[in-house]
Amino acid sequence: MSKAKKIDRNPLGLLKDTTYQFTDEGLIDWRKMLDNKWLYPNPSKNLPTQDISKLKDTDLCILLGGIKELAQVRGFTNVSYDVTCPSSEYVVANCTITWIPNYETEDKEVSFSSLGDASPLNTDNFARQYLAPIAENRAFVRCVRNFLRINIVAQDELAKRFKENSFVSTPQQAEVASPTALLEKLMKEKGVDFDRVKKRLDRQKYEGATELNSIDDIPAIKIFELIEDLNKVKMT
Repeated sequence: MSKAKKIDRNPLGLLKDTTYQFTDEGLIDWRKMLDNKWLYPNPSKNLPTQDISKLKDTDLCILLGGIKELAQVRGFTNVSYDVTCPSSEYVVANCTITWIPNYETEDKEVSFSSLGDASPLNTDNFARQYLAPIAENRAFVRCVRNFLRINIVAQDELAKRFKENSFVSTPQQAEVASPTALLEKLMKEKGVDFDRVKKRLDRQKYEGATELNSIDDIPAIKIFELIEDLNKVKMT
């Protein structure tokens, strides 16, 4: 029977019983740390071979188990989600992971965030009933991948309907898929013009608010906040 084992790290913040791979710059090569058992050919591509050893990273996918394994090896103290629903069929999750200190972060704790979204347009029939968990999983895997510098898409990020070539093709679909379009639609419904949005951002001390020229200049995460505000209260 297996026994509990204490997690022991060296002064660099690395697991003592783990063999690490490093880049020429001395950073951890998390891509090489990824076990091939978690990789498979990207099903959305017409590939000449299914042999992952002969495929580029851009032609591969990672299973969720591989992402979780790397996160455990790297070490973290907290995972939190901020989930919003700009519309009844569109869910956005912001995942923030607090990573433990190691030599790469100059022995400082680091928090890192990434977004994930889900709608009927980028999920399959079954997953459409669970948009919030799907968005959370996508945000989580992107957060881990981006922080660990892994340029292989995760299985949870794949949109099955996209694999079936059902891309956004109508204005109605675009409204669901585009945060910018959602905000524009809501502004029109509430009778709010762009100047009022800028003034609100300025009151919130949002950096560069007065220099914004259009909604396209606003980052997606801020657009989601504005959409949530508009859905709850009147803008003044």
